[in-house]
Amino acid sequence: MAKDILTINEGSSTIKFAIFEVTDRAHDLKLVVRGEIDDLNNAPQFKARDASGTVIDQTWASGPVGHEACFQKLIAWLEEYREKGHLCGVGHRVVHGGTEFRSSVQVNELVLAKLDRLARLAPLHQPHNLAAIRSVARLQPKTPQVACFDTSFHWTRPEVARRYALPREFEAEGIERYGFHGLSYEYIASSLRQLEPDVAAGRVVAAHLGTGASLCAMRNGRSVDTSTGFTALDGLPMATRSGSIDPGAILFMMREHDMSAADVESLLYNRSGLLGLSGTTGDMKQLLASRELRAAEAVEYFVFRVVREIGALAASLGGLDGLVFAGGIGENQPEIRRRICERLGYLHLQIDEVANEHNARNITSANSGVCVRVIATDEEAIIARHTKATLSPAWAGSEHLFELQPACA
Repeated sequence: MAKDILTINEGSSTIKFAIFEVTDRAHDLKLVVRGEIDDLNNAPQFKARDASGTVIDQTWASGPVGHEACFQKLIAWLEEYREKGHLCGVGHRVVHGGTEFRSSVQVNELVLAKLDRLARLAPLHQPHNLAAIRSVARLQPKTPQVACFDTSFHWTRPEVARRYALPREFEAEGIERYGFHGLSYEYIASSLRQLEPDVAAGRVVAAHLGTGASLCAMRNGRSVDTSTGFTALDGLPMATRSGSIDPGAILFMMREHDMSAADVESLLYNRSGLLGLSGTTGDMKQLLASRELRAAEAVEYFVFRVVREIGALAASLGGLDGLVFAGGIGENQPEIRRRICERLGYLHLQIDEVANEHNARNITSANSGVCVRVIATDEEAIIARHTKATLSPAWAGSEHLFELQPACA
């Protein structure tokens, strides 16, 4: 019977999942199926694809409502689909590992309690990640689970890149620049090492551009700087998030508009970014197709900020050997890539316009001094890899298995 690893990436209204079959080779995992459940709390829509990307099921036109109910149906669907498979582990994307969790960890009661306390550092993400762990524990209590952190990849940065200019007592409370999208960057670094080993060993900026957006400066595949900070709100403008903003502007809004912390949080996370600038949508594809002036201004601001931050990260690296685009925008919007790269000519970077328009994976011009690649990131593959590595000593035994106790449910 095949041994399977299930990966879960749960958000406020979506669940992304994948099944990987464990093989005997150290890092080899075979993708079996991946999919997502959207709009969990209203009218859940389910779609699953096999390893080739072919849709094999999308039957939940009127599915169960709510995270727990959707998880229950998902587990039942997977058991039927993989009747010859045995679920040996579940890996979860967890946004925040704080200062304690610097690598993936098998979940137990103590770990879960510590992750609960970290929810205050990522209140819009962490609770959903932990809810997924609890749901799986109730449905599959004997299956071990692993937490894989978005912050782990960035622990290789020097202390100066993690620090804020605040009194040291706040640093002791955990206020520092953590960095996010680490699972994506780890996959990009791994892929680039195979595609362009010489470039991967040098100075690379990876651009994870999607609904959430950030940049990471890597030297020899290790993070040395990143655009995000204490939260995933910092750095680049995103679909509905503001990105970097002068703290004085926040104080002004609170003082002059009588806004509470909750009001400001809602504004910066849900009503700003591309949506706030355009007044219509945070979807880049729709903005590019629009003839509205504010839509064009939103796109221009996004490009401006990306170029500005790439310049800053190139300074942290002392130059640039490679630029990688990833994420929904980075992988699928040649117009955005073109506009960004046009402004980076001073770094001796030039793209092949034809290759870019055709969404080629290598869009480097023959005259470019910087390699420019497009990599379809795969956070699920990294989660599965970490889950296998964390649990591999326990495949044959039950003494390491995690069973959630009622007190923590």
